[in-house]
Amino acid sequence: MKVKNSINTISAIILALFALLTLFLSSAVIFDWFGIRAKEGNYVLFIVWANFICSILYLFAAYGFITKAKWTFSMLIAPLVILIVAFIVLQFYINSGGIYETKTVKALIFRILVTLTFSLVAFFNIKNSRLKTKTKV
Repeated sequence: MKVKNSINTISAIILALFALLTLFLSSAVIFDWFGIRAKEGNYVLFIVWANFICSILYLFAAYGFITKAKWTFSMLIAPLVILIVAFIVLQFYINSGGIYETKTVKALIFRILVTLTFSLVAFFNIKNSRLKTKTKV
């Protein structure tokens, strides 16, 4: 049980840091803080907004890891779906001649994989463990 608690705590810390970094970077582009918008080059605004929304959901999920809330898995599936939909829309945007940076595609794939990883951790450490407890009773 201590291992699961440690995994949840570590997951919460890493996810919170990832969320705060994402929140800062996406809001800096949206609101043009510190001249970051100009440094980003050809950013795709709907991807930035998707990242912004996901960062808020990540913060809730980090809290869910700490409290071992059963909704943590669902809270991580929501940004996963948002990112996958954003990726699909980005492909249409690119194919229609939209201007973008290659790093946007790579970053989005990375974000999807990170979110998927945290979702699986939440499923196996929180949701799945609660299912096992219910069946033992």
